[in-house]
Amino acid sequence: MGSVREGLIDRIYECAFAPESWPGVLDEISEIALARGGCLLTANSTVLHWTSSDSLTEVWDALARNNLMDCGDRFRRLVELRHSGFLTDQDGYADESEMAADRLYREVLWPIGLGWAVATAMPLPTGDTMVLTFERDRARGPVEAAVVEQLDALRPHLARSALLSARLQLERAKAAAEALALLGIPALVFNPDGRVLAANPTIEAMAGPIQWRARDRISLTDAAADALLQQAIATLGLDEAGGPPAVRSFAVRGAQTAAAMVAHVIPLRGQARDVFVQCAGVLVLTPVALPQAPPVELVQSLFDLTPAEARVARALSAGDTVDEIAASGGVSPTTIRNQVRGVLQKTGCHRQTEVVALLGGILNLN
Repeated sequence: MGSVREGLIDRIYECAFAPESWPGVLDEISEIALARGGCLLTANSTVLHWTSSDSLTEVWDALARNNLMDCGDRFRRLVELRHSGFLTDQDGYADESEMAADRLYREVLWPIGLGWAVATAMPLPTGDTMVLTFERDRARGPVEAAVVEQLDALRPHLARSALLSARLQLERAKAAAEALALLGIPALVFNPDGRVLAANPTIEAMAGPIQWRARDRISLTDAAADALLQQAIATLGLDEAGGPPAVRSFAVRGAQTAAAMVAHVIPLRGQARDVFVQCAGVLVLTPVALPQAPPVELVQSLFDLTPAEARVARALSAGDTVDEIAASGGVSPTTIRNQVRGVLQKTGCHRQTEVVALLGGILNLN
């Protein structure tokens, strides 16, 4: 058992650098707990991110089907006990009749043959809570004290690995923001819930366009731009699933209602899909420069415009009127007006003059 335990501890620490290794480690610990499988999740009042043994996929399907992705009563009781070790159902519930009042047992676990668990909760530097739970078949009976003792011996290693992983991800977010500061670009990195994970000094010094909120949140003082920002943050993952892309670059108006800044919401892919700290995107703010006509390709890529919309946007920024654009392209003014409406919608502008000012601020971004 000693050599097996040493090998397991090594694999636990490997998870800090390779989060994709967690399901295999959870399977190994499940064998100690005589459980069907294990799950690692991070949560506050709702489940934020999770990874689990393949054998527990059915549990997560059932949670989603029953609209139970909130953490439920078992999570609340586990956290409130503030115990630095593993706990069983008997520690949180008086008896099975009390468990039956919890929809997690009644509608998810019991119908698929589960019902006994051993779990532990650990705070993370992000302010969230990590929960490790191992789900046992109901027919096997409650988790024994001897099993809890074995898992408690592993808990310090699990906690260190989780803490190290979270800190590594936060350091990567900080490094990304500071790298942009070296280029003179105000930027911050946020998670899928819009919580700021790292911000460089350049953007922290901006008192005008940004308001810093409680719980590491930010908003833009321009209400229209802030609505676009919040929408972009909330829908960052939809384009990956084939959903409609949100406005990602838009004007941020100053006190005189003119476009003073350009906000760019840039999604982060791949490197930040960690179960502990997930970096969803970067917010970059750039000042508006003198109006000029940027390249069509740049306009199209920044704002997800069609080729026709990009040409119209560039022509507007060059000072052409709708009639002039229509005549040069051999199309009707009505067609151009429809394309202008598309440009306004995708750039978050309300008037053609705002498009001109907005495009003037992106010349140095490529």
